[in-house]
Amino acid sequence: MPEKDSRRERIFKVAEELRKKSSVRDKGFRVVITGKGGAGKTTLTAFLSKLFKRDGFNVLAVDEDPQVNLPYALGIPPETKIIPVSRNIDYVEEKTGARPGEAWGVMLSLNPDVSDVVDRFGLRTDDGINMLIMGSVIQAATGCLCPENALLDAIVRYISLRKGEIILMDTQAGVEHFGRALAKGFSQAIIITEPSFNSFQVAVNSLQLSRELGIPHVYLAINKVRSSKEEEKIKRIAGKSLNSFDKVFSLPYDEIVLETEPDVTPILEKNSPYSKEVLRIKEALKKHMEE
Repeated sequence: MPEKDSRRERIFKVAEELRKKSSVRDKGFRVVITGKGGAGKTTLTAFLSKLFKRDGFNVLAVDEDPQVNLPYALGIPPETKIIPVSRNIDYVEEKTGARPGEAWGVMLSLNPDVSDVVDRFGLRTDDGINMLIMGSVIQAATGCLCPENALLDAIVRYISLRKGEIILMDTQAGVEHFGRALAKGFSQAIIITEPSFNSFQVAVNSLQLSRELGIPHVYLAINKVRSSKEEEKIKRIAGKSLNSFDKVFSLPYDEIVLETEPDVTPILEKNSPYSKEVLRIKEALKKHMEE
């Protein structure tokens, strides 16, 4: 009799684990990844995208950084020419009613229908990851009502409503330019910092903005840590502010990341220290959605 009970418990346990996985796949979740330029946002976004896809999830990787490096990190050949949506002048005009530079004096739609954006401009990697290269507004003094900003805000709002996907968005430093669009759909944020004073100050600012936007779960990833001394250094710099993050991860400096750059695909086959810590981040993201 005890053996039957034990077997039944194992069956229930496996069934519960499958139910949780199915629930997460049905709902999906949205994560914004931000931090100081050069801290490693793109590499982490690409690596997490690969890991979730390998686990059988539908993944949409969104690149909002004006440098447009995410598609190459995901394995798109470097010679491929990619034009971000924000620089597609005809699409901007079609959706907002104004061409870039012509916002003043025209009727500008602040809530355009962009439900076709992924189908029209999405890319797909060989392993099935969907990508959307949004780009950003890099033109100086365009003002908050420029057509590009209206379009990008609408895209973020649309992305937050998509179902059954894990959406990972690689951003430029700071998240304030998304306003309430992130608050309505993005439930988790990963802020990346290098073990330096300047980089951590950007991280603290991003933490405050994430909280103000209502993102409930915010993690800190300390990247390129070369030694225990560097890890202790950032802890001294951070002080009690480390307690403001839901969880803190330490990503070690790993030569293989530089050797395979820009494509992160080869790292998946390596059981490197960097890979192990990113796996911990992946499990933390899944855990909150399961709960």
